[in-house]
Amino acid sequence: MTEQHPTSTDASTHAAPVVVAIDGPAGSGKSSVSKAVARRLGYRYLDTGAWYRALALHAVEAGVDPEDSAAVVASLEAFGEAFSVSLDPDVTAFSLGGQDVTEEIRGQRVTAVVSAVARVPEVRAWINDTFRSIIAGVDRPGIVVEGRDITTVVAPDAQARILLTASEAARMARRSAEFESHPAGDVAEQLQRRDRADSRVVDFMNAADGVTTVDSTHIDFDETVDAVVRVTESLTARNSHGSR
Repeated sequence: MTEQHPTSTDASTHAAPVVVAIDGPAGSGKSSVSKAVARRLGYRYLDTGAWYRALALHAVEAGVDPEDSAAVVASLEAFGEAFSVSLDPDVTAFSLGGQDVTEEIRGQRVTAVVSAVARVPEVRAWINDTFRSIIAGVDRPGIVVEGRDITTVVAPDAQARILLTASEAARMARRSAEFESHPAGDVAEQLQRRDRADSRVVDFMNAADGVTTVDSTHIDFDETVDAVVRVTESLTARNSHGSR
């Protein structure tokens, strides 16, 4: 596994980065909002869900059954060597074995099997350890990290921990707009199936202690970004004063 840093510097010369952890259900806008927040604040951006999607694609391409937990775990080392990701919020790029899979990992083939891969405890532990290493070595003042388990497992000590949520109807509408070529009913069914699968692993609809909820049901994208930035600045300022 490699991380591509567009302007890499020696991380040892920087203080510990500010960590903004954003969790939430599928279709809540985590990725697009988190990327915009990172851009606004001049931070790096880590899309953790893409890792599970890339692993699912890697398994399928290698002939590994995503439902075979032991086989998926056994494939982790090869996946780690093959996967490369950009942490630049302005450059969305993921590759496996040197091949760009940025679009492919968002396709229906991967979406249909990613939950089977993501719910394997050994997979989550391995990937979460990798996330922590990336966070510790980031070369900017901060990093926005979004995805499942981020606020409670991966970065429970993050200066800002946010649950970005929205009603099921709003999330379905957003997913339908994202996948215009697919029937709305199919998109809705897939989102509901994803919710059911994810709920076996994490409670993604209720904020844990110390996590701030931002509900985007009745606000647009720009307003959601503004709300998350406000919460982030407030929490990081409060934590900065509290640590003195």
